[in-house]
Amino acid sequence: MTLITERVERVRERITSAAQLAGREVSEIKLLAVSKTRSADDIRVAVASNIIDFGENYLQEAQEKIKKVYLDGLKWHFIGTLQKNKTRQVAELFDWVHSVDRIEIAKRLSAHRNLQLPPLNICLQINIDDELTKSGFKIKEISKIVEQVIELPQLNLRGLMAIPASKIIEIDQRKSFAKLRHIFAEINNRLDSNDKLDTLSMGMSQDLEAAILEGATIVRVGSDIFGPRLKVATN
Repeated sequence: MTLITERVERVRERITSAAQLAGREVSEIKLLAVSKTRSADDIRVAVASNIIDFGENYLQEAQEKIKKVYLDGLKWHFIGTLQKNKTRQVAELFDWVHSVDRIEIAKRLSAHRNLQLPPLNICLQINIDDELTKSGFKIKEISKIVEQVIELPQLNLRGLMAIPASKIIEIDQRKSFAKLRHIFAEINNRLDSNDKLDTLSMGMSQDLEAAILEGATIVRVGSDIFGPRLKVATN
């Protein structure tokens, strides 16, 4: 058994325990392995541990790895800050984009998504703690943004994503996640049944339990699967 395999098992145990504590089915929660800066070989080991969802932050790095680890059934998620000049390539390459933080980005992704492909799954990133250093939509504008994004033809608006301010105590972690859950519920209350959101992408290595207790459906885990983060040049 490899170290990555052992780590995957430990993360899955944490997810299962948190789901049980929340009274939820573990099948409701998707484990997204954040593979940025990791090698194709590391990804293959994770695939052997039954991971099928991988998150990448940097386009050029992702392009190279996706070519090397081209396997049916894998889902590739773009989770980094997305620049306007990268939307065409991201729309063509990825299955999901979690970090849509401007309406212009959503419009460009829709325009660039190949009509032969299924609509691109996206999440709208919310600046849940109103931090100056973080991107994302403001809470007060998100309802209007949802209305606009739903109308874009080549996108499938799945839900919301947030990266809260770092907190150590679980009760404090849960407050930000609960805020996102309430926004999610308020939006769904106003949407037609065909448009309702089904995804809350929140929680990482250090706070996945708190996120699951507040309704996370995707947790993004990197260092607790692949080890300490490696440095890489952004692109």
